[in-house]
Amino acid sequence: MAESLKKRIQEIQAMLKARPDKAMVSITAASRAVDGDGWLSEVRVRDHVLTGDLPANFAGTDRGPKPTEFVLVGLATCHEVTYRVMAESLGIPLDGVSVTVTGVSDARGFIGLDDRVRPGFLEVRGTVMLDTPASDADVARLRQMVEKHCPVLDDLRAPVPVAMEVVNARRAAARFAAAGG
Repeated sequence: MAESLKKRIQEIQAMLKARPDKAMVSITAASRAVDGDGWLSEVRVRDHVLTGDLPANFAGTDRGPKPTEFVLVGLATCHEVTYRVMAESLGIPLDGVSVTVTGVSDARGFIGLDDRVRPGFLEVRGTVMLDTPASDADVARLRQMVEKHCPVLDDLRAPVPVAMEVVNARRAAARFAAAGG
């Protein structure tokens, strides 16, 4: 790992120890339909604009990942980054890491054909490929730390409270106009 990255991790750790109030982070992602006849979505997070879509076999144009694929991308990337951060923190040499994850789902749950079938993944499995001279014991210790500290893995394994508000934009605009806005 580059010395500057190692130094930056140490600086962040020191700052958060000294100022735990700075540890809370709020992340906002937004998605909006951009194709009235299809499933194309514009997805925004921070200064990034991504494209979401459904595959052609589901009446999409396949111009971007479908939402559940974004979940898998998040898990693979987060796992890979957490391996690098934890290897650095533990002093375990790591020359390379790649992660491949596969999710299995049943479309009947998503399209409402069978309420007994969950709409999301039935299972997710993956492979982590490490390029390291570390001992098996160090790799096991690294894996334990990653599985304990990977944020997306934690989000998938433990229930997270989710509250979604639904607003009818037309009615909200009408109420605003009626109130003199």
